[in-house]
Amino acid sequence: MSSDKPYSADSQLDIDALLFHNKPTPGKLAIAATKPMSTQRDLALAYSPGVAAPVRAIAADPDAVYDYTSKGNMVAVVSNGTAILGLGNLGPRASKPVMEGKAILFKRFADIDAVDIEIDYTDPEEFIACVRGFGDSFGGINLEDIKSPECFEIERRLREMLDIPVFHDDQHGTAIIATAGLINACDITGRKLEDTKVVLCGAGAAGLSVLELIESIGVRKENTIVVDIDGVVYEGRQGLHERLAKHAVKTEARTLAEAAAGADVLLGLSAAGVFTKEIIASLAPNPIVFAMANPTPEITPEAVKSVRDDVIMATGRSDYPNQVNNVLGFPYIFRGALDVRARTINEEMKIAAARALAALAREDVPDEVAIAYKGERLQYGRNYIIPSPFDPRLISWVPPFVAKAAVDSGVARLPFAEGVNYTHTLARRLDPTAALQQRVAASIRAEQKTIVFAEGEEPSVIRAAHAFQSQGLGKAILVARENVALANMRELGIPTDTLAICNARLSEQNSDYADFLYERLQRKGYLRRDVQRLVNNDRNVFSACMLKMGQADGMVTGVTRHSNVVMRDVKLALEPVEGGRAVGVAAAVSRGRTLIIGDISVTEFPDAQALAEIAIATANAARRFGLTPHLAFLSYSSFGNPPGERSEKMQDAVRILDKLGVDFEYEGELAADIALDPDHHELYPFSRLSEPANVLIMPAVHSASIAVRLLKAAGGATVIGPMLVGLEKPVQIARLGASVTDIVNLASIAAYDLNKATA
Repeated sequence: MSSDKPYSADSQLDIDALLFHNKPTPGKLAIAATKPMSTQRDLALAYSPGVAAPVRAIAADPDAVYDYTSKGNMVAVVSNGTAILGLGNLGPRASKPVMEGKAILFKRFADIDAVDIEIDYTDPEEFIACVRGFGDSFGGINLEDIKSPECFEIERRLREMLDIPVFHDDQHGTAIIATAGLINACDITGRKLEDTKVVLCGAGAAGLSVLELIESIGVRKENTIVVDIDGVVYEGRQGLHERLAKHAVKTEARTLAEAAAGADVLLGLSAAGVFTKEIIASLAPNPIVFAMANPTPEITPEAVKSVRDDVIMATGRSDYPNQVNNVLGFPYIFRGALDVRARTINEEMKIAAARALAALAREDVPDEVAIAYKGERLQYGRNYIIPSPFDPRLISWVPPFVAKAAVDSGVARLPFAEGVNYTHTLARRLDPTAALQQRVAASIRAEQKTIVFAEGEEPSVIRAAHAFQSQGLGKAILVARENVALANMRELGIPTDTLAICNARLSEQNSDYADFLYERLQRKGYLRRDVQRLVNNDRNVFSACMLKMGQADGMVTGVTRHSNVVMRDVKLALEPVEGGRAVGVAAAVSRGRTLIIGDISVTEFPDAQALAEIAIATANAARRFGLTPHLAFLSYSSFGNPPGERSEKMQDAVRILDKLGVDFEYEGELAADIALDPDHHELYPFSRLSEPANVLIMPAVHSASIAVRLLKAAGGATVIGPMLVGLEKPVQIARLGASVTDIVNLASIAAYDLNKATA
């Protein structure tokens, strides 16, 4: 159990993680009402006396609980904290941050509401009785971080007792993803599953579940060998628990090295460094090695490559090809199960999920995935046997396989709604920003851009620059006086040799920057001494010159100055992109919907031409974030009703885009509620939007700012931005007093470069 000693964070990452979980509100979850609660009638319908009607309906038909409550889209994430990540038995309270995180993943990736429940019972009987007591309140139970072998019995018994899906993800999630990868690896190497010889190293919950699932799809038991911490699991070995004993085989092998000799497949769910180069060398030709220990695999791909080059390799790591990542499984498996009100998640549904993932990996990889991998066009083969977690098709691809398997195997309460409508419904649930930051991070980690932190003496900026660089997102340069920056670094506990510091006044580039700026500004009323003073003293001007002259790739600033002052400084050195303009955009995420909004910070009262340019820049930013733009010019009116002078410029902007022949959907002018309504074609059948708008162009900065702030404050939206697009070099302007996380996010956006073409 947990220690009595207080925890002391020993790294900046730990400190930042504690702050993240603590501010502005402790934890990562909250409850939001799905019905209005603003009037007396609302309250009367929600509670007494109106609530009596659904109570009587459910009493008459118990399945009506799915029609009148949230049960059908609600999962309980349940743990007793006996096997938390790789940290061991730290108790139920310590498991809560992990369970809250799992609940968020359900919402982000599959639009499933989840509640974390931590139970202070280590005795399986008490744990089972507790979950049995509350289980029927939910549409499904996700068991998590429960130690082996108790987890096997707990899941089995609860599946028998409860009439809802009970799923221990530590077992089955890994099994499903690994099975999908094995299907494709065998296909690529020309193997038949029934003839494939498999060695499993690691006989915990995940390992045995992987073995059992691959046996369900065709691998023969007599061709498998299990190795645990005590060696080979052979017939006659004493002290095996019931689940493990089922996998004992007749063999002379007693060690991992003996078992692996000549094997086709080596599966690792054990510990770092367990697979030696000698073991890898002894495998059959074209072997398949899944080294899935986290965070450090049983052997690294580099070590395998040094021995032989015919291996298909997978790990649990995101920085290597073929990641076995549970997020590819559990959100979509539960989505399919809940959509047909399945009574359980059975073997047929797990196999269906594995085959769905295997099939998706063979499909043409979309642009959204290529963006995440530095534009690399991934293709089915040795380095791509498992779909990327960034693939936006997962939400509409996997659940139909699972739902159909549930219906075909007789465990569904509802029929399978096969067809386009179901897949479109699933696609609308997708929150593209669930992977937005991951997509950005993966891209910039590969590129390692250099980002200038203009206000490099500020403690929050120093912390952000250190976090940006230490997380491998790129290289950071502080523009600062060395003595001030170094003193603040020592005060913050950041090693003084980790960050580059550039003093504007003492820089070797100082005179070059002054020459450039003087040539640019001499006919705009600036004297030579004026521009020299700017270069020496204004860090925003100096940093912008660094970008212009190629000494850096992007810039983040704004923590100590208003955005309009920063924009004035930056534009002394940088121009808008050719034919465009600078635009402030925001990404707002609320209730599974992502909206890209412009212009929220630059052009106060744009005319029709400016609105058209803003639309093009904002649509391109949306594409960079993996969205297909469906753009609406917003106003107080829709298609001229009610008429007014202020709506005419929105109509004119549409006509300008008509002449330009842009390659994205757009429409206007539209009222906001009409633009976001998926059924607005019933009133306006001529609308050119095939889907609800996800890119909104506002008539003025004030309306855009009001809308974004309302979405955030009253609507509970998560807002990223404002993000600046349209300048010739990537510059991001933080709000005054921005948090370290905000600054790191904007530095990442600068490195990602929202101006870059997506095609």
